[in-house]
Amino acid sequence: MDDVTEIAMFPLGSVLFPAMPLPLRVFEPRYLQMLQDLLPDGPAEFGVVLIERGQEVGGGEKRFDVGTIAQVAELKVADGYLALLGEGTRRIEVVEWLGEHPYPRARVRDLPALEWDEELRERFDQTEALVRRTLARASEFDDLSWSPAVQLSDDPVDALWQLAAIAPLGPLDQLRLLGCATARELLDAVFAATQDAGETYDVRGL
Repeated sequence: MDDVTEIAMFPLGSVLFPAMPLPLRVFEPRYLQMLQDLLPDGPAEFGVVLIERGQEVGGGEKRFDVGTIAQVAELKVADGYLALLGEGTRRIEVVEWLGEHPYPRARVRDLPALEWDEELRERFDQTEALVRRTLARASEFDDLSWSPAVQLSDDPVDALWQLAAIAPLGPLDQLRLLGCATARELLDAVFAATQDAGETYDVRGL
């Protein structure tokens, strides 16, 4: 787990979780160059971290240091941009940010994968029910990316990350979830954050 590797980075204004899709429109020259460099070696991978301050376009942003590796699953040429579909694979921690030219790079190490314990099944089911109820409530007020009926993976760890991703939370709450060290910690954190979000929507509905 202490192995450090150098990898291309793509800071975004959103959090990518393992086992989640990443649709991107790539049009900045620096990231077009990144893909040109990565694709011949396949599988093409890059790191995604949340921008702490600044904007996605143009550079100069400040970034958080916990993120996820995205693997390119599909790439299509569109009108003036590349339509990229990636998939979150494993979590990383940035050890050191490197140069920005022609695109951001960093030295990173993998964070340990979560381990599933079947004793968590009841807690998972409770949390899933809460997330789906809260999504249904939130859909009365906001346009959401995920339906309350969205299907989860059969793999319990992947499903847990997906549950964290679809919960109607802000990026800073999501970032805290991404940093959880155990499956139990993540489940408890998703439940608590979703419960807080549900109370906010209840207040909005008064």
